[in-house]
Amino acid sequence: MPLLQVRECPEDIYKKIAITAKRQNRTIAQQVIVLLERSLGQEEPSIERRKSLLNKIESRLIPDKVKAVDTVALIREDRDR
Repeated sequence: MPLLQVRECPEDIYKKIAITAKRQNRTIAQQVIVLLERSLGQEEPSIERRKSLLNKIESRLIPDKVKAVDTVALIREDRDR
């Protein structure tokens, strides 16, 4: 996971983040991530976003022509080259 470091954060902002994190039983790092997600319009937790994406993928209609393709035969053909 990428690392984000913020230098010269104003003390009053840091204290507000720390107080809010403590109230919500989060670490300061977790609270900063929550604040960034909200400010970027990603209030939906990543797990929920992933589930939503998987549901979209599963609900896609696959044409019968594609379903009829024998994947084993394709792999075997590729290996024989």
